[in-house]
Amino acid sequence: MQKLKGVCIGAGYFSYFQYEAWQRIPEVAITAFSNRDQARAQSIKDRFGLPCYGDYREMFDRESPDFVDVITPPPSHQTICAEAASRGIHIICQKPLAPSMAEARAIVANADQAGVRFMVHENFRFQPWHREIKRRLEAGEIGDRLFSLFFRCRMGDGWGENAYIPRQPYFRDYPRLLVYETGVHFIDSFRYLAGEITRVSAWLRRLNPVIKGEDAGLLVLEFANGALGQWDANRYNESVYANPRYTFGDFLVEGSSGSIRLNGDGRLSLQALGGKEKEIAYHHEDRNFAGDCCYYTQRHFVDRLLDGAPFETNGHEYLKTLAVQEAVYQAAATGLPVDLC
Repeated sequence: MQKLKGVCIGAGYFSYFQYEAWQRIPEVAITAFSNRDQARAQSIKDRFGLPCYGDYREMFDRESPDFVDVITPPPSHQTICAEAASRGIHIICQKPLAPSMAEARAIVANADQAGVRFMVHENFRFQPWHREIKRRLEAGEIGDRLFSLFFRCRMGDGWGENAYIPRQPYFRDYPRLLVYETGVHFIDSFRYLAGEITRVSAWLRRLNPVIKGEDAGLLVLEFANGALGQWDANRYNESVYANPRYTFGDFLVEGSSGSIRLNGDGRLSLQALGGKEKEIAYHHEDRNFAGDCCYYTQRHFVDRLLDGAPFETNGHEYLKTLAVQEAVYQAAATGLPVDLC
C-alpha cells in the first residue's frame, strides 16, 4: 500500500496526542518533525523514533511530504502554512487558527490560491458522543424540531497563583482565553449539531486576577432553525468528574419529542416525552485525548485526502466558526446582541 507521507511541526504539550494518533493510521507514514528547541524535541524523538529538523523549510526540502501537521502556537501559523502551500503540501493546522480574523482569512485564501487541501484540527465535533448525538438527531429520535442545547463546562485548571503553569503556561498571557482557546470548540460543535448561528449574546469575566484574559463566560446562541444554545463555562471552578477533560462537562439537548443527556464520564441517555430515561449504548473510551478525538479528526483528514471529499472543518467552514467567535467578543464588549446574518 502506498502511504501518504506526512511531517509535523511542533513539540509542545498537545503534540503528543497527535503524534500518537498518527501512528495508528495505517495509510500514513510520518517521516520527520521539526522544532526550533532541540532539547524540547528530544522526548518526541525518543518516544516516536522520528528525526528532528531545526528548520521546517529544510524538512520540507528533504522529506518532500504529501502533507504537514502544524502543531505550533497561533502566531506562527500564517508563515508556516504559506510556506507549505507554496510547495504544494497539504495542511492540517492546529487551532486557534490565528491571533486575528484577518490572519485566519489570509491563511485560508493563500491555501486556496495555491490549490492545496487545508483543514483545521478542530477535534471536539469528532468526539464520539457528539457524533452519536448527531446520529440521533438526524434519525429524529427527539423529534423533528430542535429546541435547545445547553452545555455546562467546569475545568478547574485556572485557579490559584500557579494557574495553567504545569501544562500550558502561555495561557496566562493570552489577552483572550476562554472563548479563543476553549469556547471555539463548542461554537463549532454546536454548529455541527444545530446548524448556522444567526445571533449571539455573551457575558465574559475574569475570575483569576493572575491571568490577562477571560476565564468565565455565558454564551447564548440563536440558530437559523429556531433553536437556542447556551454555553455556561469557566476554567476556575472544578468539576465533580475524575477526568474533567474527558467530555469537558455536561450536555443537554432538547427537541420536540424528548431529550438527550451527556454526562461528564461519557454516558449518554435519551428520554422520550412521557417515557423513562434510557442509556444509549455506543463506543467511547478514555484514550489519547477526550474520547480519542485527535485520532478521529486525523482519520477524517486522511479519508478526505484519499477520496477527495470536503473536510468538515475546511478553511471556509472554519471561518464561519471564527466569525461567531468574533461576534461573541463584540457582544461581550458592547453588552448588546450581535447579528451574524
